[in-house]
Amino acid sequence: MQFDDDADLDTSEVQDVRGSRIPGGRATVGGGVAGLIALLLGLFFGVGPDQLGLSSGNDDPAPTASSLAQVQQTCRTGQDANTKEDCRIVAVVNSVQDYWRQEFRRRSGTYTQSPTVFFSGRVGTACGTATSAVGPFYCPGDRKVYLDLGFFDELRTKFGSSGGPFAQAYVVAHEYGHHVQDLMGTLGRAQDGRTGANSNAVKVELQADCYAGVWAHNATTAKDETTGKPLITSLTDADIRDGLDAAAAVGDDRIQEKFQGRVTPESFTHGSAAQRQQWFHQGYRTGDMAQCNTFR
Repeated sequence: MQFDDDADLDTSEVQDVRGSRIPGGRATVGGGVAGLIALLLGLFFGVGPDQLGLSSGNDDPAPTASSLAQVQQTCRTGQDANTKEDCRIVAVVNSVQDYWRQEFRRRSGTYTQSPTVFFSGRVGTACGTATSAVGPFYCPGDRKVYLDLGFFDELRTKFGSSGGPFAQAYVVAHEYGHHVQDLMGTLGRAQDGRTGANSNAVKVELQADCYAGVWAHNATTAKDETTGKPLITSLTDADIRDGLDAAAAVGDDRIQEKFQGRVTPESFTHGSAAQRQQWFHQGYRTGDMAQCNTFR
């Protein structure tokens, strides 16, 4: 995956609170068994920590001057995105939102921008307080994506993903798939309290995978509205394989087999590895969000 070296990155779409402290209280999820349970339930779940039984606090740490400067000063161009991980995520956020902004406009709709929040350790949100153990998530209460960049190492070392820049892009695009669902009114269908291979929770997750594939299909043609040129200049077959591998690595069956030694489809919340790959590929093959109806 390559970015246009001369493109300007829009750091306003990312809020960097790494190193900030949450005043008062404490997150209810940490390491050990509690953290593992939260991870199994919450990974890519697309809803805020309150839906996972975490803290109901809404402390919202203010970005520190140093953490804001870290992204704003170092992530300025596509060349930065080609060489630095946090800048690459900024660029992916820019590309994903460029695409959905244009797609909503094409469909006579209005896309509302959603910031990605970089955090470390734990973070306060409108959905509650969470630790990094929850994994990346989208909070509908404040319409923000939350991401501890350390998760990408865990995706490779704990979950067996091949890794790579596009595996990271898949994660980000999946979370923005939940934002699209939120704007369209479908995200709430996941929150009926039911689990299982045919549950709405799984269908919502698979649709977000499909939306991630739709963006990937259009990533090299979606134009930055400032420059009139695509921010991403190339995606290779190897990139897409990394994305598919990441999707499989976080399938319910893979995670359950790895962490509990058995597969229990009745407790699925995200879909199997094969399903997650299938729906990402469906979106990538067609490039059409209308082909992402997992609820049929």
